[in-house]
Amino acid sequence: MQVSHIRVMVLVCAALSLSANSALADNWFVKKFGKNDELGHANYLTKAKAKQAAKLVTKGKVYQLGMVTGPKTPAYGPRKFQMIVHQLNDGSGATLGPDKLVSNDDTVVTSVGIGSQLDGFGHIGKEHKYYNETPAAEVVSPDGLLKFGTHALPGFVTRGVLLDMTKIFGQDPLPVGTAYTEADIKKAAKRQGVSITKGDVVLFHSGFMKANENATTLSPGEPGLGISGAHYLAELGVVAVGADTWALEVLPSEDPNRIFPVHGILLTKYGIFILENMVTHELAADGVSEFMFSLGVPKLEGAVQAIINPLAIR
Repeated sequence: MQVSHIRVMVLVCAALSLSANSALADNWFVKKFGKNDELGHANYLTKAKAKQAAKLVTKGKVYQLGMVTGPKTPAYGPRKFQMIVHQLNDGSGATLGPDKLVSNDDTVVTSVGIGSQLDGFGHIGKEHKYYNETPAAEVVSPDGLLKFGTHALPGFVTRGVLLDMTKIFGQDPLPVGTAYTEADIKKAAKRQGVSITKGDVVLFHSGFMKANENATTLSPGEPGLGISGAHYLAELGVVAVGADTWALEVLPSEDPNRIFPVHGILLTKYGIFILENMVTHELAADGVSEFMFSLGVPKLEGAVQAIINPLAIR
């Protein structure tokens, strides 16, 4: 009789454990903006944040955060870039009209996730579901996303924060595999006397891009944002997170069994945009901690990502 009771208790505990795990899985997606939301933390891009950002402009200095993208730009395979310039003649033939007009046009055949880029919510999913637990059937189409296309994003005019992680770890560039934890982010912000607030864009400087500017292939490893750091920034309500590396997050990952876990945490779980290959060394050299961040995303209908050149203005 006693053995029977023990067996029953074991089965009950097992059932409760499975139920709890199922509930955790069901609650993995954070849906703070409602079941039909498609903007995630971009909902924090308010008029007040734009006004706050404008007040940070005191010198009028503009920093271009985007790198030059071309056929030799290292890219995550099989991504590539090709430009074709069309001439109405061969450059030496007949001109057009009384003004003797000559002209050129161009066609770009490119992957959009190359160079300095923004990752939208259609880029990464979990078990065939995307941000806000949206099923793949409602998102993915071969000729353009049905939801979460980056063309639908508003303009980003908000406060930007740069955290110079080379000062925290005492190395420039930071070595491959250096993870920015919650504690590291807090330490960097305290050192620079800057706070991270809701609606901000946070950029990390590692010196990695500058040190590898002549590379023709991507490094398989890099310093970057760690898992606890990603959750912490989400709690603070940031709109986007970027870095001077091609994947933003630390590689190899802190957990070698996980594939791009920070991408899933930011894009899929919380709805926070990722900015990759950001040119940060000029900001870091000038000791800039906060600035006006401005970004207009190209209106390519249904795009998963966007090639971008954000501006930092101080």
